[in-house]
Amino acid sequence: MSQYRVRKSILNARVNILFYFIALVLSFFSRKVFLECLGDDFVGLTGTLLNLLGFLNLAELGIGLSIGFVLYKPIFEKDEKKICEIISVLGYIYRHVGLMILGVGAVLSCFLPLIFKKTVFELGVIYFAFFGFLASSLLGYFVNYKQTLLSADQRNYVIVAYFQSINIIKTLFQMALAYYWGNYYVWIATELVFSILYSFVLNYKIKKIYPWLGTSLTEGKCKYSENKIIIAKARQMFIHLLAGAGCSQLLPLLVYAFASLKIVAYYGNYMLIISKINLLVNSTLGSVRAGIGNLIAEGDERKILQVYWELNSLRFLIAGFLTFSLYNLVNPFVGIWLGDEYMLDRMTLIIILSNFFIYQFRGVNDQFIQGYGLFQDVWAAVAILVITGVVALIGGYFGGLPGVLLGDTVSSLTIVCLWKSYFLYKEGFHLPVSEYWKQIFKYLGILAVCWFMSDYLLSLYPIVNPYTGYMNWLLFAIYSSTVFLLLFGCTLYYFSEGIRNLFVRVKN
Repeated sequence: MSQYRVRKSILNARVNILFYFIALVLSFFSRKVFLECLGDDFVGLTGTLLNLLGFLNLAELGIGLSIGFVLYKPIFEKDEKKICEIISVLGYIYRHVGLMILGVGAVLSCFLPLIFKKTVFELGVIYFAFFGFLASSLLGYFVNYKQTLLSADQRNYVIVAYFQSINIIKTLFQMALAYYWGNYYVWIATELVFSILYSFVLNYKIKKIYPWLGTSLTEGKCKYSENKIIIAKARQMFIHLLAGAGCSQLLPLLVYAFASLKIVAYYGNYMLIISKINLLVNSTLGSVRAGIGNLIAEGDERKILQVYWELNSLRFLIAGFLTFSLYNLVNPFVGIWLGDEYMLDRMTLIIILSNFFIYQFRGVNDQFIQGYGLFQDVWAAVAILVITGVVALIGGYFGGLPGVLLGDTVSSLTIVCLWKSYFLYKEGFHLPVSEYWKQIFKYLGILAVCWFMSDYLLSLYPIVNPYTGYMNWLLFAIYSSTVFLLLFGCTLYYFSEGIRNLFVRVKN
């Protein structure tokens, strides 16, 4: 079972990485074609409509994750009857969520003429686009809800492969239509047609993988009262995700409030780079979440802790390596890419990278908290939002952009690092959290020593200046990253049992 989980996690990671880079490259070309052939206004219209529908989809927050948590045990026990029951309950719940979104969407559509009163488009295009996107979104609630079983069963690669493959074909088709025809209605209709096609293909594949999977909304309604833990967990998770969304929306507003528009633009360039790296790491390491849930359902406490420290050491290695590389490479890259005047000061960069490091390293605790279903600390989500807002306001008033960013740093250190680790150890592992901090401080000491030694070696043997062109930047990136990775990786391997166990597991 252990090696089976590893193989599935690696397969998920490979598929995620492959389609991440394909989609990234295609997005640059497709956006250029759509802007040139359909116009800035149409691209802006579709983006605004999708953002409006994104707010409607907040109604689902938490249900998917809570269902995953409930499915882990029956999947491990191969209890097909219980799995069918849970998926039926999910279908029943999602039908009501979908109907609610449809109703709110219908009300919202009445205000579209006011929202887009200055647009150059006729109302027919706007309404066709809105209801086309709404219909595509509702397919997830009325038709595609069974895909939750694939995610919980570590088969997310099926969802990614089919969704991204159809999405790539759709995008290429839309690019050709936009280039040769340039008709708005045809472009929107293509979006809906391929969403329907994806639903048929996905459900056909689910039927082949789980031929025994039979669901009924009637059964879901009858069994709903026996599975109220789904809603209980979903409500708790809803608050966590809503608070997280609030933080992500609050910080940019405060940055705008306390910094000049020029500084805001400079900060946006850095966050564009950081967000792409975060997405890449999440696409790779996020693939183990269902495996963790399956491991916890197995109930072997010794193995759970072993895997926890294997993943923690890997996360620390990746977080440390990326933070060191960004610290040395992001300013030269921005200088070459846009000009020296676009580079942020060193203090702001340190705060940005501190938040980046914490965000990367917290991933393992978040995955295990989700695996155990520990969502009841809803006060912590509210505390993160309050601390972030208060510190950002005070810091922004006195320190501008760096002060605003400190809001994220302080809330992460106090709630995410201190409380979440204590909460996981107390309610999940049932162990004293002091064991956690012993290891973490050891890792931090190793990181500090290797960082200092790498900086010393790079200053002693500066082979190229990374500020003098793309080729020199690339050479310095390879040189500096290799030096640090060798030092940090070898030292961590020697002192960390977790990284050694992980190496043996993957090698096998």
